Amino acid sequence: MGYYVTVEPGVQLYVEDINPAGSKTIVFLHGWPLNHDQFEYQFNVLPGMGYRCIGIDWRGFGKSDRPYGGYHLERLADDIRAVVDALQLKDFVLAGHSTGGAIAIKYVVRYNGGGVSKLVLIDAAAPRGFTKETAAQLLKQSLNDRANMMLGVTDIFFFRYISKPFADWFIQMGMQAAGWSTAAIIVMLRDFDLTADLSHIQVPTLIVHGIHDQVIPFSQAEEMQRLIPHSQLVPFMYSGHGSFYDERDKFNEVIQEFVGNARQAPLRVPQ
Repeated sequence: MGYYVTVEPGVQLYVEDINPAGSKTIVFLHGWPLNHDQFEYQFNVLPGMGYRCIGIDWRGFGKSDRPYGGYHLERLADDIRAVVDALQLKDFVLAGHSTGGAIAIKYVVRYNGGGVSKLVLIDAAAPRGFTKETAAQLLKQSLNDRANMMLGVTDIFFFRYISKPFADWFIQMGMQAAGWSTAAIIVMLRDFDLTADLSHIQVPTLIVHGIHDQVIPFSQAEEMQRLIPHSQLVPFMYSGHGSFYDERDKFNEVIQEFVGNARQAPLRVPQ
């Protein structure tokens, strides 16, 4: 089911809540400049194993409202907190991809865990995001030809072959975002540094990262593993920045192993 949650006056986030009867909850935070649909190949599988899967579109992206401001890690983490409070989530797994991983880190540290029992960082943009050079190039492209920028992002995102229809779908996912929010997140990715936050993460943490990642280098995953207590790093040998798709079967198995088996929700027989 899909619904909206108010995170501040005039701003609602879209939430996709799949298998609410699942015995274990995984909250997914998408990457820039995408939305919750990027996890289609997790949502196809994990709910059938008994998990409740929740996808949240950040402000400015996907189906969520698109205010002009609020595109910094603290506000984005506060948005997630508002959703967690509204849904009364406790003892859940928080999984963030790329920039979503940075938001997940900020959320866990800012809220002293915030109900998170385990953390999954997927090709995460941490401790840092884009270099100043990369950010300048992407910002210029975003403000002048955003569609062409999305084409370039798609070209370097995956390690394995993707079909043209898949690439078209992926590009359109990015184009659903507002132009101003797309640009604002580039600036955020240029400016933040989460190094000091990493040692404050006190929940078991799984780091999944493609060794061929051309967006966030694998060396940053190794740095995170050194700095985050109780963390483990699983390299994906045949993945780029999109390990959730490049090696989707392995990815889903690793997630299931880390989260733990869920009880299959009983079938409801129509009366």
